[in-house]
Amino acid sequence: MKYNFDTPINRRNTNSLKWDIAENELPMWVADMDFQTAPEITEAITKRAAHGVFGYTIVPDEWYEAYIGWWKNRHAFQIEKEWMMFCTGVVPAISSIVRKMTTVGENVLIQTPVYNIFFNSIVNNGRNVLQSPLKYDGTAYTIDFADLEEKLSNPQTTMMILCNPHNPVGKIWDRDTLEKIGELCWKHHVLVLSDEIHCDLTAPGSAYIPFASVSETCRKNSITCIAPTKAFNIAGLQTAAVVVPDETLRHKVNRGLNTDEVAEPNVFAVEAAVAAFTKGEPWLEQLRAYIYENRQCVKEFLEKELPEIKLVSENATYLLWLDCNGVSGCEDASGLAEFVRKKTGLYLSAGGQYGRGGEMFLRMNIACPRESVKDGLERLKEGCRAYMQK
Repeated sequence: MKYNFDTPINRRNTNSLKWDIAENELPMWVADMDFQTAPEITEAITKRAAHGVFGYTIVPDEWYEAYIGWWKNRHAFQIEKEWMMFCTGVVPAISSIVRKMTTVGENVLIQTPVYNIFFNSIVNNGRNVLQSPLKYDGTAYTIDFADLEEKLSNPQTTMMILCNPHNPVGKIWDRDTLEKIGELCWKHHVLVLSDEIHCDLTAPGSAYIPFASVSETCRKNSITCIAPTKAFNIAGLQTAAVVVPDETLRHKVNRGLNTDEVAEPNVFAVEAAVAAFTKGEPWLEQLRAYIYENRQCVKEFLEKELPEIKLVSENATYLLWLDCNGVSGCEDASGLAEFVRKKTGLYLSAGGQYGRGGEMFLRMNIACPRESVKDGLERLKEGCRAYMQK
């Protein structure tokens, strides 16, 4: 079947967080696609809705089997059923795990620039954010292992939140890098919480490596959060899984999720996930190709029409990380983002909200029809030209 990603979907007046904006604005900020989900998922939800009774829901074997099959076939990782727990979302899981597995006043390490909600999950629970900034050489990102080990060795540091693949820079961490992270965290008694929600949104021909699959050390000392929600655009259905191979850690995580009341599915959460992982692969393959073509469109446009902004070329997520160091007069991209939005209506995310190292960057969501991408690029060009002339 050929899926159509070019047709615009009007999302205004649907209580959409992304599209609750002024009429002339174009939102390319929050990680939410403007595509309808796979029709196989819609069909499963519609069938469930037609039943007409929406009572308390259990997690059946089919849910476990769908996740296990997907990770085995696509990511070469054998997950065991007993390792898995349902959760209403990756963010609720992260917040619950931070509360359960660390103590108030302890440090939780993150590698900035990184998903901004990590900060909330740490600070809102009375823990300290410890930033270990990634190294950027003007082209790509790597880990500063000297800085990382120094901060992991602090006895007050008890957890590291790993973003794999990394949002917003789009980095797929290789096996050697993940293994080294695992060894350092084990050496310094730091638990790894791996957010792998973007794992299926890699460029064609590129694949991510589950952290827990790398070594016995990584498996024993990790908690992994996964979900179909980003890849299949069903975040509003609140469905995810937490994978914990170690029995002792798993018991604690399970108690935390249940204490926080985030371990029970709504009536559509199971059906949607099962349909995604058992019937959604053809749709996802075409989506990945379409997003890659959007990325190439952006790259070519910037090189030709707006060379002051450079695309950081990585292979994961539909979120582009735009280097604005070449924009004259720009000392912080938050001001540029604000100016561009006011001037043209283009709504991008300012990089500073993702922590240290993000100050001169913008994040752009290209999970939308190509005409919208082109519209956004023209607005970006118009806004940047005006900004540099003011």
